[in-house]
Amino acid sequence: MSAIIEDVTARKVLNSRGDETIEVDVITVDGFGRASAPSGASRGKAEVVPFPKGGVDEAVKKVDEVIAPELIGLNAEEQEEIDALLHDLDGTEDFSEIGGNTAYAVSLAVAEAAADSYGLPLFQHLGGRLARELPYPLGNVLGGGKHARGKAPDIQEFLVLAVGAPTFIEAAEANVLVHKRLGRIIGRLDVNFTGGKGDEGAWAPNLTSEEALEALVEACESVSEEVGFECRAGLDVAASSLWNPKEQKYIYARDGVKRDPGEQLEYMREIIGKYRLVYVEDPFHEDDFESFRELSGKVKGCLICGDDLFVTNVERLRRGIETRAGNSIIIKVNQVGTLTDAWATTETAKKAGYLPVISHRSGETTAFHIAHLAVAFGCPIIKTGVMGGERTAKLNELIRIEEALGDRARMPKLTF
Repeated sequence: MSAIIEDVTARKVLNSRGDETIEVDVITVDGFGRASAPSGASRGKAEVVPFPKGGVDEAVKKVDEVIAPELIGLNAEEQEEIDALLHDLDGTEDFSEIGGNTAYAVSLAVAEAAADSYGLPLFQHLGGRLARELPYPLGNVLGGGKHARGKAPDIQEFLVLAVGAPTFIEAAEANVLVHKRLGRIIGRLDVNFTGGKGDEGAWAPNLTSEEALEALVEACESVSEEVGFECRAGLDVAASSLWNPKEQKYIYARDGVKRDPGEQLEYMREIIGKYRLVYVEDPFHEDDFESFRELSGKVKGCLICGDDLFVTNVERLRRGIETRAGNSIIIKVNQVGTLTDAWATTETAKKAGYLPVISHRSGETTAFHIAHLAVAFGCPIIKTGVMGGERTAKLNELIRIEEALGDRARMPKLTF
């Protein structure tokens, strides 16, 4: 068996929003790998540049003319060497020359090709035989902000986490039940609701943030009683999208409220306690490490997670660790470009006691790779939606992984 790379090709494909993105194939002597890049609607300003000047067409050209000639003949098993080569070929600190999404698709396709060369599932190739822990699925069931159109809540995502589920499939099924139950509750609250959904398959109703939270908690409590284990509510505030730097305030346009940083801190404390939130992502804008630190010190039993704050960047994470800003981090590989970069950030987080949450993006493809990365990287939570083919592709792959592991499969112990 051989993982020597024989060919690398790229093409333009479409994501779940109908936007163009890149897909890469890597062929080895005995294997094949394919990966496509997702994209986010609310991107952190410290993320790598997704595509070079010229967009996806230029990215495809870069693969064909710059990357492929350098990769052919290399061993796909040498992931760190190949990822380092991608940095060298780019020559910038933010992947602006070849594009972070280009690097992501190549890096992941190489990993899959190496795994396939030896007949291994991707999670085992990357994580070894001891990789057997399934993540809890964190699902977006009601959306607003940049993920919805028209009148919808200001907060971007209202989430469910089935923290008490004994198996992955039971957790995934519980999230679906919450989504369906919530749809009926929304119909009761908004007689004009037509079942509209946002980018991630979550309901997009004409409700205030508080109305949406109350509806979600009602659905979680109802489903918890039905399934016999606890389902809890969470939020992705996406506060950078609400922050107005000129006014130095968070603008909740739908709610008709403006909050300065101190008021935002108190509001977050209030709703975490009132609704027993188990997870709050990006409660402050992407440069406010101090407010993240304050909130993390004042609340218990809730993950305070940084996405735009950290953008999977190990240096930004280290800054957060030094100040104890947050206690959790979103891991999105294409925010930093390569598997090696994302692995380094994940390991740094775990060593510091930060819980890593591997995540999809709002503009997704039907690629299932982050399901394998969740297991390989040892991430206790995967944020990957509840409904829609591009979301269930990941959930169904984790169901298959759980089946393949059999008695060896484990669910993590979540501690907040």
